[in-house]
Amino acid sequence: MAIPDFLEDTVKDYSQQATAAYSAPINTDTFTGRKFVAGQDPMQTQAAALATQGVGSYSPYLQAAQTAQTQGAGALGQSAQTIGGLGALTGPQAYQPFMSPYQSQVIDATLSEFDKSRLAGQQQIRDAAVSSGNFGGGREGAMMGQYNADSLADRSALQASMLQQGFGQANQLAQQNFSNQGAIANAQQGLAGAFGNQMNQQFGLSDFGRQGMGQDINALGTLGSVNQAQEQALLTADQQAAQTGAYEPYGRLNQYGNMLTGLSGGMQGQQYAAEPVSDPYANALGAATGVAGLFGQIYGGRKFG
Repeated sequence: MAIPDFLEDTVKDYSQQATAAYSAPINTDTFTGRKFVAGQDPMQTQAAALATQGVGSYSPYLQAAQTAQTQGAGALGQSAQTIGGLGALTGPQAYQPFMSPYQSQVIDATLSEFDKSRLAGQQQIRDAAVSSGNFGGGREGAMMGQYNADSLADRSALQASMLQQGFGQANQLAQQNFSNQGAIANAQQGLAGAFGNQMNQQFGLSDFGRQGMGQDINALGTLGSVNQAQEQALLTADQQAAQTGAYEPYGRLNQYGNMLTGLSGGMQGQQYAAEPVSDPYANALGAATGVAGLFGQIYGGRKFG
């Protein structure tokens, strides 16, 4: 199709502009590359550092809890052993270990003194018999027999009394020892319970510290992600502006060419339409919330949003 005379200069101008525009390469570096990707926000860096530090932070508490558990088990075992030994401290023979090893010596010495005192009494009976002229007589014999019988009875009573006293003291000591051992067993059980409480406290401190750190990490990660989203939105807006500027001459030439085609009676091509511009902040924030959710999941904290 022939170009109308009144359009020849215009077509030449279009041709020159198109040649200049399409012969020059597009510098894509102006709207592509890492410079349009927002870096990690300082809060995110801090959250990541805390998360790294927090790995294994519960170990000292766990070790302390395990130590307390071992000590508690030992105290409980000692208590069981003590309770098991209480059976040997009961029964009719329980008093024997507490009998004084010197009791027989004390009894022998006491009875010896008793016998000596009774000899003096016998001598008095003899002296009285001599004075009355009945020495060797029946009356002296009767008095001496009665005296010896009484002495034997008194001696037996004295010995029995001392044996009973020793038994009573030994029995009291046995009962006291039984009570003492029971108190020791109770104290050992109480100590085991104290170690159990300490173990639970260590576990609680571990959970408390981990939850607190998790909340800090979640908060820092969330706020940092929001800041990162804002920065990414600005970079994306700059990227879109640079890209639009780079392709603007081609859109203008496209419209220029379609106008010329229409004026010359030909069929116009497809009209140039700039790519729709999305909301950069909304897109960046959507990505940021996903990142923030990861920070929240590290320690089981609450997710963003």
